[in-house]
Amino acid sequence: MAITHELKTPIAVSKLNLETLLRRKLTEEMQKSLLQASLQETSRLNMLCNNLLLSSQIDAGAYAVTKEVVSWSEITQDCVKENSNRFPQRKIEADITENVFIEADHLLLEMVVNNLIENALKYAPKDKPIQVVLKLHEANAILEVKDEGPGILEADKEKIFKKFTRLGNEATIRAKGTGLGLFLIKRIITKLKGDVTVTDNVPQGSIFSVQLKKAKQ
Repeated sequence: MAITHELKTPIAVSKLNLETLLRRKLTEEMQKSLLQASLQETSRLNMLCNNLLLSSQIDAGAYAVTKEVVSWSEITQDCVKENSNRFPQRKIEADITENVFIEADHLLLEMVVNNLIENALKYAPKDKPIQVVLKLHEANAILEVKDEGPGILEADKEKIFKKFTRLGNEATIRAKGTGLGLFLIKRIITKLKGDVTVTDNVPQGSIFSVQLKKAKQ
């Protein structure tokens, strides 16, 4: 039921926005606002569909991971730019080390970064920025996405990576979600032989960290 609701909501919002544009004479600013909102909803619908399809493929063992040397720096920069365009009213602070290369599946890594950013935007207060940091540490590349949201209970930090699981406090449960994003992140990073963890942000919020081996130069 939750997934059905999540899929139908962006369709309903976009339909209403387009009907409003057709039936009413609006100022250019109002038209732009409705079109921007519709673009956000269709992008969200696209991500939801991708998550559902990939989740089914992974469960069925039907997705073949293709590893190649990719620029995690460029992927992260592109994802930050895409989400900044989708959510122009939100602030995304990026500190991305250049020339970070790893062996990974480009599509899967892109989904990981996008899901982490969207997850942070979903739970962080609208007037607070989220931070996206990509850095190197010895033989590893580490991506951190930090928010100042309600945080995650210690007892829930492992449970949140289970399929369809949505736990936490009232503020967390009220937010939109299917319970697939973090599940997919965990499965993808496991397939790439990496690690994903969540810790507390100080003074408030969460830090999701993804660690993968640097590609051999």
